[in-house]
Amino acid sequence: MGRRGALVSLVYALAMVCLAPALLGQSGSSPDTGYQPPSGGDRLRWFALSTIGPASDAGGLISAGWGTLFNTPHEYGTHWGGFGKRYGMRLTGIAVGNAAEAGLGALWGEDPRYVRTQEMPFRNRIGHIVKMTFLATNESGRTMPAYARYIALPGNNFLSNAWRAPSDATLSRAGLRTGLGFLGRMAGNAFEEFWPDVRRRLFKRRDDLPDD
Repeated sequence: MGRRGALVSLVYALAMVCLAPALLGQSGSSPDTGYQPPSGGDRLRWFALSTIGPASDAGGLISAGWGTLFNTPHEYGTHWGGFGKRYGMRLTGIAVGNAAEAGLGALWGEDPRYVRTQEMPFRNRIGHIVKMTFLATNESGRTMPAYARYIALPGNNFLSNAWRAPSDATLSRAGLRTGLGFLGRMAGNAFEEFWPDVRRRLFKRRDDLPDD
């Protein structure tokens, strides 16, 4: 098995091991708040959308394009092949990190999903986006520190030093990627919070256009 095959096998094995506990998740509303904890299927859907959904895909294109433009890491070059390597490297990291968050969170009832607050004032919605970057909901529907996220993001980024290009496989670069991972989560929260509103306005305007 070549290096690429070994990498794919490692990523697959890590993802499956981390996702296994998610299959044990049980649903059932909290008697206090009516909150519905995620089932195993809910966690798997979150994993899929967070890994290959529209927001993640857009982030990957921007990240790979930026790295290709400025040739970071320089081992990949500034051609389409380098763009593909950068996109693929990010995707494998996102997949392992999301799998770890979904799987580990299932062990202590941490919900990775973001819940919109569309009825709140704009300022409160922005505050909610920032807050839920670092917090999660527990089985009782109350907020808690997002411990699984705190483990998954740094763990994935430091672990990936084992197969990254040498100039990108340093402790400082792993720390930077971890910080960017939290910023990426914040951007994803903003997308989930506001995109339904934007989409509704766009379709409403389209429906209001006069017919030819």
